[in-house]
Amino acid sequence: MSAWAENEGGRMRIIALPAEPDGTVRGALQIEPKNGWITYWKEPGQAGIPPQITISPGDGIRLQKVEFPVPRQFMTGDVRDLGYDHAVTLPFTLEVEDKAKPLMLNASAFVGLCRNICIPFQADFHMDMASAKGLPFEENLILDEARKSLPEQPSEDFSVAHHALTDGKRNLRVGLRLPADSPPPQIFVATPAGHVLFDQTGAQMVDGTYVVTMPLGKGADKAVVAGRNWDILVIAGSRAMETALAFD
Repeated sequence: MSAWAENEGGRMRIIALPAEPDGTVRGALQIEPKNGWITYWKEPGQAGIPPQITISPGDGIRLQKVEFPVPRQFMTGDVRDLGYDHAVTLPFTLEVEDKAKPLMLNASAFVGLCRNICIPFQADFHMDMASAKGLPFEENLILDEARKSLPEQPSEDFSVAHHALTDGKRNLRVGLRLPADSPPPQIFVATPAGHVLFDQTGAQMVDGTYVVTMPLGKGADKAVVAGRNWDILVIAGSRAMETALAFD
């Protein structure tokens, strides 16, 4: 674990496990907002700063992916955001190019912590993994708990059945297979342009599928980026599912 970096709105640190035989390193960014403060999901919504993790390219380490626990929606006046008002752990996966080289992890994290105003928070972390002593029991526990808070992958009873852009690419129409007896879902769609769809219209059940239209709104002209998928997060009762939407 690194030391905590702190600012007015909270604190954060990096944890990481020793490299696995294939060169994979599992780690996480831990963010702890102070009471009354929030931090953000990978797309913050209508305001806010998405978390960013940068790995020094000179260390022969590549950031493969960062994963995000299920967020909640916040309303500030007419502004809707997605994020966390509690301690949150963002798991990440690294790839080490030279497995024989002592592992030095130099990372920079940049997040937003907001209450009445948003405060950008950046910190640099330097970890000599080769000098780590003992077995990383606490780090493993933190990562295991973080993974339990991630959305599910699509499954037979919870998935996207179909999706399409309609009305001259002004709306997204999506059909969902939902868990039995689940309430009407919350649906958040993040486009490659950083725009998030919140609104649902015309929801109806069609042959066992929940079908809804989501207006693209002001971001319609920038939403479609060739070759880039959209992310959809569906929260249905106590379960949440996340997957990608591909468009031709």
